Amino acid sequence: MITERETPMDPLHLRSAGTSLVISFDSGEAEVIHWGADLGSSLPDLAILGEPIPHSAIDATVPAGLLPQASSSWRGRPALRGHRIADGVPGYDFSVRLRVAATPPGDKGANTAVVVQSDPDAGIAVESTLELHDGGLLEMRHTVTNTGTSPFQLDELATVLPVAPDAVELLDLTGRWCRERHPQRRTIQQGTWVRTGRHGRTGHDSSLLLAAGTAGFGNRHGKVWATHLAWSGNHEQFADNIADGRTMIGGSELLGPAEVVLQPGGSYTTPALFAAYSDRGLDGISEAFYSWFRNRPHHVLPAASARSGAGNARAGKARPVVLNVWEAVYFNHDLDTLIELADSAADLGVERFVLDDGWFRGRRHDQAGLGDWYVDEGLWPDGLTPLIEAVTSRGMEFGLWVEPEMVNLDSDIARAHPEWIVGPATRSHKDGGRLPLPWRHQHVIDLVNPEAWQYIFDRIDALLRENNVSYLKWDQNRDLTEHGHAGRSSVHEQTLAAYRLFDELKKAHPGIEIESCSSGGARVDLGILERTDRIWGSDCNDALERQTIQRWTGIVVPPELVGGHIGPTTSHTTARTHDVSFRAITALFGHFGLEWDVRQIHGAEREELRRFIGLYKEHRGLIHSGRMVRADVADDSLMLHGVVAPRPAGQGDTAALFALVSTRTAFAEQPGRIAIPGLEPDRSYKVEAIFPAPGDADYAHNFTQVQPPAWLASGAEASGRFLAEVGLPMPILNPEHALLLRFTAS
Repeated sequence: MITERETPMDPLHLRSAGTSLVISFDSGEAEVIHWGADLGSSLPDLAILGEPIPHSAIDATVPAGLLPQASSSWRGRPALRGHRIADGVPGYDFSVRLRVAATPPGDKGANTAVVVQSDPDAGIAVESTLELHDGGLLEMRHTVTNTGTSPFQLDELATVLPVAPDAVELLDLTGRWCRERHPQRRTIQQGTWVRTGRHGRTGHDSSLLLAAGTAGFGNRHGKVWATHLAWSGNHEQFADNIADGRTMIGGSELLGPAEVVLQPGGSYTTPALFAAYSDRGLDGISEAFYSWFRNRPHHVLPAASARSGAGNARAGKARPVVLNVWEAVYFNHDLDTLIELADSAADLGVERFVLDDGWFRGRRHDQAGLGDWYVDEGLWPDGLTPLIEAVTSRGMEFGLWVEPEMVNLDSDIARAHPEWIVGPATRSHKDGGRLPLPWRHQHVIDLVNPEAWQYIFDRIDALLRENNVSYLKWDQNRDLTEHGHAGRSSVHEQTLAAYRLFDELKKAHPGIEIESCSSGGARVDLGILERTDRIWGSDCNDALERQTIQRWTGIVVPPELVGGHIGPTTSHTTARTHDVSFRAITALFGHFGLEWDVRQIHGAEREELRRFIGLYKEHRGLIHSGRMVRADVADDSLMLHGVVAPRPAGQGDTAALFALVSTRTAFAEQPGRIAIPGLEPDRSYKVEAIFPAPGDADYAHNFTQVQPPAWLASGAEASGRFLAEVGLPMPILNPEHALLLRFTAS
């Protein structure tokens, strides 16, 4: 039996990359004393932090626990909510009293710790695992175990952290289809701000991070404390400010009714909560997340920064230029047309050709065929082999679109197995059970059902074994509303089953790369990104919309994992028309590709597109390994962002690539000097415009000016300090145009 620890314990202090986490055990429970700036190697006697006790309050100091709980008189959201079911009667042990039973025996300098707290009387124990990674990103999760003799219904187990009193503003993200991840801000006030996701997937409106910060914090200034919940199902993220002035931020899986009932000895583990602190604004938060991503053994690295070692089989493979054929042909699949597309793509320098929706049985539109994962013999009498051979013989990889988690009622599998379709009733719809309302004419296949899971695995496995497919565009095009298995809520189990499907297919096909697409960007989180090699940022290829979508996706997710494509001249989703240069510069700062009928591109426009593909290939090693820098520009009609080499560049090497973007007309008649941050202060740089550059055919078309700034025609040379403090006068860009700048170390 786990019992409370009786001997005094030293505080736990984890330190890395300018961040400290301090946990005290003096109160008997684990209390987070500090999460923020590095405190150095030694701590004072933490008794000096004893709080005063006000009138008309609990007659004791109330700790901000690692697991805040009502038994310590915490008046905010408790971390653990649930109750025991004894002799069939619910409601017992509703308030647990967790006290420390064990702490990590490891080395004092270790950045990983395990803390066990238990309540033997209630029959509950919680093990908390904390790891402060080398780049300063904190990873936390809890595992609760029912040590009692009767079932315990778990309603919530949250992971939370305190933020400092000077965190007075809250930033989170929201959105919708084709407008994902847009920021919103508010002042932190007393009470709880909760962002709830009930989509059964992450959601278009999900906040990729929840950030608390000092007044006016920005991209490059202010203190910021930020969290991200690595979970692809229902969830909550929240900031909780209680009456004594303390603020906690965190998140939890949102469990359905009786979705997790722990039998004696049973356990539940939370999704990981990732947390970062920065005293350099949001860019410091990104650095912590990027460091974690890029140090994963299975992360796909650019060739310029490849590491060697076991478990990194794809290290050193540059992110290929992609052509996805969806906006070129939609459902109109024809071998001759697709081979023409492959010819045109190879001529431009495309390296991966992806066949989208429409290749499988009965799939002439979006109302039929989902679930029947067999190549349509009518369209493809010889299978996909002729197209795959045409693509690979031209030096390109072949990719294929799938949507394994969904099913159309008009499909052979739905007719054969109506019991595999998710619904709230115990009966299948064939036997009178009610289905959720359709979404894009489709429903969800019940992966919690072992037979349904095995069928999907077997079909995708067969496709990969029988065809030379190196890449799957894995879509998921609806919310999981009224999601149940055998009449009980099952989003939790469905999410785990989907994860297992990814994991087992990866194990069976170690070389396969998978993109997470979910109606565009509705499943973007670190849970799915542990199993996939990139995400599709949005179904919107409008470059103006993509500027914001990609900027805020990139707060957490590095550019090599975010698909960004050049769409047609006139956007499919917004009907806006943009020049190739604006669309290309936007797509450049991600995993670059095309979603366009490239057969229709001729003359000067084709040469311009070829030039941008060459620029991407030249600079992708930098873009996919460097530090992301987002300037704080006073004129909100302009955006300045770029990537700086991860290590000092040698003389003549490209040290940074920046884009100046005009999103609309400006208030002032000229932008004036704009500071360019993030370069080495004492290093000298040659600055040049590489697109549009003087002499380009559409150079004048991009600007509204009689005379350009002096440096634009001949370039400039200045130190990083000068560029960051004084800046350069920028040209007057026309709205919805961009300027690409290269910084060469001199």
